[in-house]
Amino acid sequence: MLPLLSIATFLPILGGLVLMALPDRSARVTHGVSIGVTGLTFLITLAIWARGIVPGGFAQIEEISWIPAIGAAYRLGLDGLSLPLVLLTSLLFLLSAIYSARVTERAATYVVLMLMLETASLGTFMALDGLLFYIFFEVSLVGMYFMIAGWGYEDRQRAALMFFLYTLLGSLPLLLAILGLYLNSGSFDMRVWIDAPSLTGIAAMLALIAMLFTFAVKIPAFPVHTWLPAAHVQAPTAGSVILAGVMLKFGTYGLIRFALQMTPEAFTRAGVVILVFGVVSAIYGAFAALAQTDLKKMIAYTSVNHMGYVVMGVAVAALATDPAIRVVALDGATLQMISHGIVTGALFFLVGMLQDRAHVRDMGDFGGLLGQVPWLGWAFILSAFASLGLPGLAHFPAEFQVFLATLNAQPWAVVAILAIVVTAGLYLRSVAAVFLGELNQKWAAMPDLDRREMLVIVPLLILTILIGVAPAWLLNMIHTTMASLSF
Repeated sequence: MLPLLSIATFLPILGGLVLMALPDRSARVTHGVSIGVTGLTFLITLAIWARGIVPGGFAQIEEISWIPAIGAAYRLGLDGLSLPLVLLTSLLFLLSAIYSARVTERAATYVVLMLMLETASLGTFMALDGLLFYIFFEVSLVGMYFMIAGWGYEDRQRAALMFFLYTLLGSLPLLLAILGLYLNSGSFDMRVWIDAPSLTGIAAMLALIAMLFTFAVKIPAFPVHTWLPAAHVQAPTAGSVILAGVMLKFGTYGLIRFALQMTPEAFTRAGVVILVFGVVSAIYGAFAALAQTDLKKMIAYTSVNHMGYVVMGVAVAALATDPAIRVVALDGATLQMISHGIVTGALFFLVGMLQDRAHVRDMGDFGGLLGQVPWLGWAFILSAFASLGLPGLAHFPAEFQVFLATLNAQPWAVVAILAIVVTAGLYLRSVAAVFLGELNQKWAAMPDLDRREMLVIVPLLILTILIGVAPAWLLNMIHTTMASLSF
């Protein structure tokens, strides 16, 4: 049987190496290679999905001895938590490659960095060896640092350095936790760490604190979120999409895979504190977004808000005494990761398209654009309504499950529902400022979405509606694993 997980993981970086060896690295050839490689990777991940997963464990395992003396191995596998994230990752990289066809400055280097970043991202979600996970986790920083620093906007160097230092230093405690798990178990096999959590007492709590710090920076959760707005504002559009849609999920994925599954007793003891941070992040992110007039910065802060709901769901799962409520909380938290990647990815693409035309992002610079660019306008409105949690769109079934579980297990925490009201207000304000009212004549010649831009945005809008109206196809995949977790 073909090792599809390995092929999907390393095909992007292999494509980048082939590109660097080509005698013709013109922008046209470069982007053709990029779209071809990311498209083929997406098709392979669909084939992986078709193979399926199994309840109560990992499927499609690929394992080769790597460093026998320390028990490290090349191990890949999937379950209902990682498979949806793998599909989301391959889709967003394909759409980012299509969108990035406009990049002409050092196009080959840009594409190689993007393809390296895709390999690191897929490897992070599929790795089942602690050392291998950490390597993929760290390599992703390099690709995003150079994307921001090389192709970002006016203050890109500072934003890239801030991103790199925050996330690099933030990841060092995770390395210590991984070493602690290894010394206690004698293996780097994450399945061993999950099936038989061996850390107890103070050791488990210290490992949990280390993990929580790393993943809180990555999510990002309040108060270690301050790198995010600068990184998003200064990143190129595709960089913002990948950062929000894929890389923030490293944090929430790690929160479940490492913190909850590997130190379950310590996580439960600290559950109320973690829940408080989730509630504060959700409310703070919404109010901080409300204070912004820069569209990219506004959407960046809504990521803090929406990731706060994920933290809430995971914390509630640890605190709930009813197993059914635990599953509802984890199903909702995982679905929120996917819906956030789709909806926020769409919003960053649309703001990027608007900035490409106007070269500004401040709401006050626009007005009345809906009549001038109706496709762009209605796409933004649909995505904004999805982000504020409108029933029938992607965020609603995820947030509904998180709040339902919270109401059952920790009723006080539903105060975070205030954030939904604030989010509705900030998106309605942005829609009114940018797209309604009288047209600012400065933009009277602004063109609407072209075919390439439609090809990028329409799949995300379709998924936004599909997940909102009929989420069962995705929830069934997630539920296969969440219903069998024991902690």
